[in-house]
Amino acid sequence: QVQLVESGGGLVQAGGSLRLSCAASGSIFSINAMGWYRQAPGKQRELVAGITSGGYANYADSVKGRFAISRDNAKNTMYLQMNSLKPEDTAVYYCKADWRDYKFYSWGQGTQVTVSS
Repeated sequence: QVQLVESGGGLVQAGGSLRLSCAASGSIFSINAMGWYRQAPGKQRELVAGITSGGYANYADSVKGRFAISRDNAKNTMYLQMNSLKPEDTAVYYCKADWRDYKFYSWGQGTQVTVSS
């Protein structure tokens, strides 16, 4: 099993920055990839950014150039640095881990990000 706990959400003005953290515990050696997703009210959950165990990262077009995903394997933690935030970035942000050859996955509990205009 892999457990995930997010932190770092909050309220920020447009143009500001936040850094989200996702701490992993449990069978961390079996994690293949991790990612950040978000879900705004009335909308489907969408991928924001993902990163593989080898460090390959991909981003949604809407956040390219503004967000950066990273992993600190020594701390078993994944980060999402969010810059130049926009009101449309307002959502609950979730981290996800795929593990044991992508046969299983785990979600964190989510953290609210609110960007005011």
